[in-house]
Formats: sequence, structure tokens, C-alpha cells
Amino acid sequence: FSGGRGSCRSRSARAGLAFSVCQMERLLRAGRYAKRLGASAPIFLAAVIQFLTATVLGLAGDEARHRRTAYITPELVDRALHNHELLSGLFTMTTVSQVAPARY
Repeated sequence: FSGGRGSCRSRSARAGLAFSVCQMERLLRAGRYAKRLGASAPIFLAAVIQFLTATVLGLAGDEARHRRTAYITPELVDRALHNHELLSGLFTMTTVSQVAPARY
């Protein structure tokens, strides 16, 4: 047993991330992108994906607020990506599904 109480924190919690660092590492290893994998690579990837997600959802939320709707729909995400100069170039080959789950 190493340390006292509370010393067992996940790498995501230590990095202050909501996305799982362990899952990013598992996906990087499963993809066999390189023979060796640095310790900070999955942390950096999780941080980049979290930043992109927050940016896209923030833009979609602004679009929803502009249209006076309470929900972020796939159409609003697609429109937010299309209207943003940098993200539209990044997501040119991406299809945003227009099939939304049923509301309860």
C-alpha cells in the first residue's frame, strides 16, 4: 500500500480531464500507430479531444441560443461546424448523423 488515503487517483483526474486517458492509451496501442508509445501521448490526445468537443458543443450551443431552442441537435452541430472557418476545414470529410434519438 503506497501513500495515505486518497492517493489512488486516475490519470484523467490527475490531468484534470473528463475524457479517459486509459481508453486513449488502449486505442493508441490497439491501432499500432507506432512501436513505442510515450507516457504523455494518451494524456495529450485526451486533452485535444476534450478541447475539440468543448469547442464544437460551445458553438452548437451558441447556434441553439441564436435559434431560441433548448436542445442541441445534430443539425445545429453540423451548422456550427460548417460556419466555423477552422473547424470546417478539419471536418470536411465528416458526416454528422441527422438521426436524433427519440425524446422521452
